[in-house]
Amino acid sequence: MPTHYTPLPLSKLSNHIGFHRPQQLLPDHLTLDMPAIYAMTDLQRVAAITVEPSVRLDAANQKMIANQVRLLLVCRADNSIAGILTATDILGEKPVRYMHEVDCTYEEVMVRDIMTPHDELDVLNLADIQMACVGDIVTTLQQVARQHALVIDSDRYGLQRVRGIFSASHISRQLGMPIPESGRAHSFAELEQALATG
Repeated sequence: MPTHYTPLPLSKLSNHIGFHRPQQLLPDHLTLDMPAIYAMTDLQRVAAITVEPSVRLDAANQKMIANQVRLLLVCRADNSIAGILTATDILGEKPVRYMHEVDCTYEEVMVRDIMTPHDELDVLNLADIQMACVGDIVTTLQQVARQHALVIDSDRYGLQRVRGIFSASHISRQLGMPIPESGRAHSFAELEQALATG
């Protein structure tokens, strides 16, 4: 062993020490004309928060609260995406409707029972996002009446992967005002006017 290397000092780990997590710094303020990528949560930079289909709904809700997110990727054991679960799914009428249909209690409702399955998800392509502006994303979310949109890219073998997530509530905070719901802003010009006077 060479003798010119010096051992580094070691110390004990303190109690209640956390660990670094990947973080993406998005701008605090957006305008409609800024590049859409500024509003996208990039899963190459931020770890996705996931849940298994067999997890109880109340546990999934607690996971959302603990991680301060409003969407969980629902993943199978092989890490493939089974669907998504949103705060709207949990807090809306879906659980109540399901409980009435199968005659069960809230504690018996699982993520798989109310998630949006993968084959019902509309996704955006990263190549299109790279050419779009924030206003295009807002208009898209309004058109499909969704609070979230997944963004996909492809690996070198052509296999699709989820690369990012757009959140209407996050974009709304960055714009500094609520995004009108679908049907309330009848055109992009009206939305621009609403934001300009807000």
